[in-house]
Amino acid sequence: MKNNQSILIVDDDLAHRTMLKKLLGGWGYEVFEADDGSVAIDEVRKRPFDLILMDIRMLKVSGIEALEEVKIINPAIPIIIMTAYASVETAVDALKKGAYDYLTKPLDFDELKIAINRATEHNRLKKENEYLKERLGQKFDAQNMIGRSPLMVKLLETVAQVAATEATVLITGESGTGKEMIANAIHYNSPRKNAPFIKINCAALTESLLESELFGHEKGAFTGADKRREGKFRQADGGSIFLDEVSEMSAAMQVKLLRVLQERELTRVGGAEVIAVNVRVIAASNKDLKKEMEQKRFREDLFYRLNVVALNVPQLKDRKEDIPLLAQHFLQMFATKNKKNIKGFTPQSMEKLVKYSWPGNVRELMNAVERAVVLSRSDYLDVDELALLMADSPNASGSEQPSLPENMPLDEVEKRSILEAINACSGNKSETARRLGITRKTLRKKLDKYGSSQ
Repeated sequence: MKNNQSILIVDDDLAHRTMLKKLLGGWGYEVFEADDGSVAIDEVRKRPFDLILMDIRMLKVSGIEALEEVKIINPAIPIIIMTAYASVETAVDALKKGAYDYLTKPLDFDELKIAINRATEHNRLKKENEYLKERLGQKFDAQNMIGRSPLMVKLLETVAQVAATEATVLITGESGTGKEMIANAIHYNSPRKNAPFIKINCAALTESLLESELFGHEKGAFTGADKRREGKFRQADGGSIFLDEVSEMSAAMQVKLLRVLQERELTRVGGAEVIAVNVRVIAASNKDLKKEMEQKRFREDLFYRLNVVALNVPQLKDRKEDIPLLAQHFLQMFATKNKKNIKGFTPQSMEKLVKYSWPGNVRELMNAVERAVVLSRSDYLDVDELALLMADSPNASGSEQPSLPENMPLDEVEKRSILEAINACSGNKSETARRLGITRKTLRKKLDKYGSSQ
């Protein structure tokens, strides 16, 4: 049955080319042939293929040289490299130059079919992709991915394109910029949205614990392993897994993750059973992985496996147009949470928010607005209630208190706000409760919770 998709086979081995043509024709593809990289380049100039199967070694123009040229002519065509001279160096070189994947000769036909299906998925999902582009603005707003600045519009358009595919995604950006929100948006707007979305912070666990968390372990694998446990990859089977701070993985764990990405299978700690997994990987890092790779702290082959689609989330100071939208969103969220009737910001306070440099990015803005809401005594947040902005910041003025740490837990924000309020009221609990908009009984519970002797 014809599927209206075209494949160009590039190989100087006539017998191999003929075999592939018959095989792919039987699978319903329209097949074209080229016996050298130079012929392939000419063919790409004539028509837009859905996929290219390219041999590495050819007489005149090699597969790597042809790949580079094709990517200039039509970067949208996925290219699968075929080679009988398999090596990590060859694979990394091909992936680095834009290859979608690589296969070793003699080809495994089941593996070939899977690779082709993955590479051509974007054609079958084109209509859904266009729908997502129209709808994603609303969906991102619902997940706090609010932004109308040119940088954010461009980012969200790219996310809309990749969400409907199976591509592995690497998200970079400073702490607090919203990398996890982008990951959420990718998963929940993908065909895997009804399957599990599992998240893990690679920096939060030791090497041994991380291996067990990711891949699971058998009973008796180590002290305390009293029963078999499935890891995060198995829990995410059919869905997606978010590997936050992937740059913090040890060298040994990087090798094990690379194997899972290459083979789509894993082995539990202490076990021998090989387990197939069907998981989309979304990784994130606040470090420059290219620099980490150059300094031999991150594997080159793993980087190119993760970096199929690269997304960089801009700093808040580079998209100031979004600050009023974000601030108003957080105000409404925390006012509802704290049962306060706060309508907005005064012009002076909004001007201060926009001028501030926000070293902690969106997370710092969220903490700032929450603290201001907790301390507010009026219908509009004024400059006095935004006193947390750094006094020595070149972009802020009239502040006497330092900003909260960007990663401060919300309980700590509440604790500081309440203790500062009661100190400002000289220990008067009734006045403190009135200013905070809570009952005296609630204030007493909060003070007991945070161990205050006030």
